[in-house]
Amino acid sequence: MKELLQLCLLTWLCSACTTITAVENKQKKIVQQKNILFLFIDDLRPELKSFGAHHIVSPNIDALAENSRIFLNQYVNAPSCGPSRYSLLTGRYGPSDNSALQVRGKAIREGAKDIPPSMPEWFKQNGYTTVSVGKVSHLPGGRGGKGWVDDTQLEMPNAWTRHLMPVGAWKTPSGMMHGLAHGEVRKNAKNMDLLQSVEGSDNIYPDGLITEEALKQLKVLSQDKEKPFFLAVGIIKPHLPFGAPKKYLDLYDGVEFPENPYPNKPQGLSTWHKSGEFMKYNRWGKNPITDKGFAEKVRRHYAASVSYADAQVGKILKQLKDSGADKNTIVVLWGDHGWNLGEHAIWGKHNLFEEGLRSPLLISYPGMPKRGESTTAVVEAAGVFPTVTRLAGLPDPENIHGRPMLAQLDDPEAGGHYAYSYRGKNHTLRMQGYRLTLFNGKDVALYDHNSQAKETHNVAAQHPEIVNQMLPILKARMTKNDKF
Repeated sequence: MKELLQLCLLTWLCSACTTITAVENKQKKIVQQKNILFLFIDDLRPELKSFGAHHIVSPNIDALAENSRIFLNQYVNAPSCGPSRYSLLTGRYGPSDNSALQVRGKAIREGAKDIPPSMPEWFKQNGYTTVSVGKVSHLPGGRGGKGWVDDTQLEMPNAWTRHLMPVGAWKTPSGMMHGLAHGEVRKNAKNMDLLQSVEGSDNIYPDGLITEEALKQLKVLSQDKEKPFFLAVGIIKPHLPFGAPKKYLDLYDGVEFPENPYPNKPQGLSTWHKSGEFMKYNRWGKNPITDKGFAEKVRRHYAASVSYADAQVGKILKQLKDSGADKNTIVVLWGDHGWNLGEHAIWGKHNLFEEGLRSPLLISYPGMPKRGESTTAVVEAAGVFPTVTRLAGLPDPENIHGRPMLAQLDDPEAGGHYAYSYRGKNHTLRMQGYRLTLFNGKDVALYDHNSQAKETHNVAAQHPEIVNQMLPILKARMTKNDKF
């Protein structure tokens, strides 16, 4: 009997140890699965203090930068919201028009089986709760149809556990997208002011509501200890029209803005355009290309919109820290493309100049070496997806064009890649020191970023060896674009 009791006790102890080990392993697995907080900011130039612009008030993004790798030379794959977010969210080069994600979504809904999963879909497949708030894909809220509220027209099918878009007084996501204070909605752009500054709280403009919803979601997600989260938050400003609470414009009273180094329309072949998106708003008959005073006023209102967006980032990061989830969360902040504030006589995006393609990228994660240091390595937006996947310890995504940035995260002195971008029939490749642009498949321009002239002077004839080095790489990437 005594031997039997000893045997039973031994069996129970083994069973208990096995159970405890299983629980510990489960807890260890949960801890190792890092959360993702992804902050998308629309039309954000790399004109921030952490990127060397001392006239901009951006304390919250700069505080994040102090704990991040600062990518000074990150280039988007297309200088427009839709195709840029397509490449970021899929890791693939794609169509260059704004409907890129909508066309992809329609193909999936109609049964296409050969389309690789997007970033949020990949994380969802690997056990994450995926939540989108605001403008993450091209259309705020991720839906199409009238007002962008149709659940049958998802831009990113199978991607989100929840995708949310508070609308408040603006009533629809499309109203939020081009909204101004207190529910003003764009109907005809020529009747809507280009610039606005109104007294009031952050919530009198759309991004205040987006941020409030993001805070609610972050609180809920951080309390779930069983599943990691992928939370994407899309801030709309500084997208046109440039409107923000007056307190953010007041930050720039007396601040001296630097001179525009390249104010003139380029000569010869280029991707210059007439700034149509900008010019269609009510400008009170003024043109910043010819009116220097108005140009400065526009720049100040753009800066105010940046500071407003920065304040929303600060609220979200504070909630992450207060929740305690910051200790196990990868944070990415990304601007979806650049924006010309008069450089090359362009006011807007939609061009293949440096100003249209270069945008801020910050990546922070637990255990990161050399926090706060910047890298000048050339990288491209399509590489963010495989980078975040590897940082989270997940399998590599399928059929990716972009290359991971792990070397630059480990060592800010590591070399970079080529960055490929496109707009219509024009394509460009950026490498360390040079940009090569191919117009209509035949004419070439080479710009030397080691020179003071940069992209105001075509040096292709002087450096045929560099053209011959870069052109085959550019053409090889051109063959990879998704054809929907």
